[in-house]
Amino acid sequence: MNTDTLWASMLWSAVGSGFAIYGKKQSRVVPMVGGLAMIGATYFCETALVMSLVSGALIAGIWWATKRGVGD
Repeated sequence: MNTDTLWASMLWSAVGSGFAIYGKKQSRVVPMVGGLAMIGATYFCETALVMSLVSGALIAGIWWATKRGVGD
């Protein structure tokens, strides 16, 4: 593990925690599950680049799902 992976893991876990807390407090399933998936992705991705791509895709998916009204 190098420092880039450590920093990316810390950043994306913090963003995922924010989504999870927001989803729980607002009783919204999509942000909460997306945040938990983002936290989980930091454990399974090997490099900072892959972790950032997966987290970016999850953020886009959360945005798309909330705009479409999925999980309301």
